Amino acid sequence: MEKIPLTKNGYDALNAELKTLKSVERPAIIAAISEARAHGDLSENAEYHSAKEKQSFIEGRIKELEGVIGLADVIDPKKLSGSVKFGATVGLVDEDTDEEKSYQIVGEYEADIENGRLNIKSPLARALIGKEEGDSVEVRTPGGERSYEILSISYI
Repeated sequence: MEKIPLTKNGYDALNAELKTLKSVERPAIIAAISEARAHGDLSENAEYHSAKEKQSFIEGRIKELEGVIGLADVIDPKKLSGSVKFGATVGLVDEDTDEEKSYQIVGEYEADIENGRLNIKSPLARALIGKEEGDSVEVRTPGGERSYEILSISYI
């Protein structure tokens, strides 16, 4: 199977989520199922069905996280430098609107555009890979063509 790139912070966050699901969420939902079961007829017991649904979600997420962590290729951005690559924090300016943005290029499982973490598989990240400060990149996004200039590249 193919390795999954993660930053150290992303790996730690996924591990913390897995630990919480196993040590807090799983026991809590088991207790909720037991309590709901004690209320009698399960066919009309909304609490029971809700708890079972939540248990299914938790178990699925645990399985997913274990798989990701098992295939993780942890990359420490602090050990990198040079052109844009995985883990880089890139400062950009939109050449049309002069709006400045900063994104860290991260793996799929830690991407969060609202918090400036850009999925390595996104069109913008793919366009940035291998570029240097001062380079311009053209990106075809769902919103149309965009042009960005790279203002800075850092590895923190």
